[in-house]
Amino acid sequence: MTNVNRISDLQLRSTYLEIDHIVGELRALRLASLENRQKHRRPPKLPSRKILVGVAEGLSAAMFPNRLGPADLADEGVDHYVGHTLNTTLRTLLVQIQHELHFISGLENPSDEDRERAIDITQAFARRLPAIRSLLESDIVAAYEGDPAARSVDEVLVCYPGILAITYYRLAHELHRLGVPLIARMISEIAHSLTGVEIHPGAQIGGSFFIDHGTGVVIGETAIIGRNVRLYQAVTLGAKRFQIDEYGALVKGIPRHPIVEDDVVIYAGATILGRITIGHGSTIGGNVWLTRSVPAGSHITQAQMRHEIFESGAGI
Repeated sequence: MTNVNRISDLQLRSTYLEIDHIVGELRALRLASLENRQKHRRPPKLPSRKILVGVAEGLSAAMFPNRLGPADLADEGVDHYVGHTLNTTLRTLLVQIQHELHFISGLENPSDEDRERAIDITQAFARRLPAIRSLLESDIVAAYEGDPAARSVDEVLVCYPGILAITYYRLAHELHRLGVPLIARMISEIAHSLTGVEIHPGAQIGGSFFIDHGTGVVIGETAIIGRNVRLYQAVTLGAKRFQIDEYGALVKGIPRHPIVEDDVVIYAGATILGRITIGHGSTIGGNVWLTRSVPAGSHITQAQMRHEIFESGAGI
């Protein structure tokens, strides 16, 4: 850097920017927001997204240490590494769970009950890790067997965005089931930002699940997916409409997403909406828009959908 550039840089960094009034305005807006949410006594302490990134990575490495752990990990040191990683990661997760429970409680300080519940949730989650690992093994094998471009299961594990998204979903789903939905959603959204795949942690997904390519896939909160299901990019399993109550507010938590039974294939760009059922062994073609249930063994394509619409006279 030349002297002229250094002087220019110093001048820019030393320039006074009139921000005091902006700080004041932001403070007023912040306090008004807290007042509206009846949290004016203390700002809410939320789990940290940055910390949860490390938690998700640590749990993944503990489940698959030889592929997602350190490159120089020796065979005789695997158990030590897994134990150390789990101990560190679960303790970090425990603190984040306590933050969520404290936030939900609305109390000024964390309660003994919340501390005990955070420990119980963390321990219950830890006990589920072997089962999560087994499910993920079935997902990895399904991806390898379902993609002719896959050279090995190791390649699938370390390269495929769909597997990363499913891994984070399976971790998040257990946390959602155990009563920490905010942390679960944050982990799912971390995967979403990394892969373009959005899976709500409340969705129920069986084993041997494969998302090929991945980008643009959306799976809603109340979706139910059976075993050995394959989705391609830009598939949506969404809600057709949103029910509202007598006050005009959205009714939350009701079943509103599709049920996809075992052995179903859904090709790229298909949009399946509402609480409908895609029967066992069906194939849904690319770019199909589907809002009705189809029986087992169905083969739905765009041409078939147009033919059915014209036959019934809809829109003509």
